[in-house]
Amino acid sequence: MTQMTLTTAKWTTDEYHRMIDAGILDERHVELLNGEIVEMAPEGIPHADLSDEAARYLGQLLWDKARVRDSKPITLSNNSEPEPDLCICRDIRYNTHHPYPEDIFWVVEFSNSSLAKDLQVKSKTYAAAGIKEYWVVNVKDARLIVFRSPSLEGYRTETTLTEGAICPIAFPDIAVSVEKLLGK
Repeated sequence: MTQMTLTTAKWTTDEYHRMIDAGILDERHVELLNGEIVEMAPEGIPHADLSDEAARYLGQLLWDKARVRDSKPITLSNNSEPEPDLCICRDIRYNTHHPYPEDIFWVVEFSNSSLAKDLQVKSKTYAAAGIKEYWVVNVKDARLIVFRSPSLEGYRTETTLTEGAICPIAFPDIAVSVEKLLGK
């Protein structure tokens, strides 16, 4: 019996945008990751609540320093256009393009059912695109996982926190309460 090799069709960001503009993806909750259109898990109540509260909290902390975008696309150079739960980026209008890596200070994902994807696929995607910092809130286990020092292979450092404060790389003078992010 001969073994068959399957090749997956990869999509560019421009092709993905044309599909969106044509309405092809209107009924689908998807994002583009490394050239593949991937279904997004629906938000459960704890996920939605924590991400909403975190957006408000970070918005208050960073109101004059950065914009906190809630569940909006970002455009990465590796044919990816994920929709992180929170993107902390330069405080400018994004009326001609979504934030690019050079606009982004860090991204945050609140993860329950999508934890494996967020820790593996998304962390590598964000790191390869040069996102300096990536936070994953593990909703189920009440942990904040912080990734820093991106490389093409992934992030070089990973720290898990359950309490205390963390200062984002871009804003070392701002202390973010881990407990507030975890809903404690």
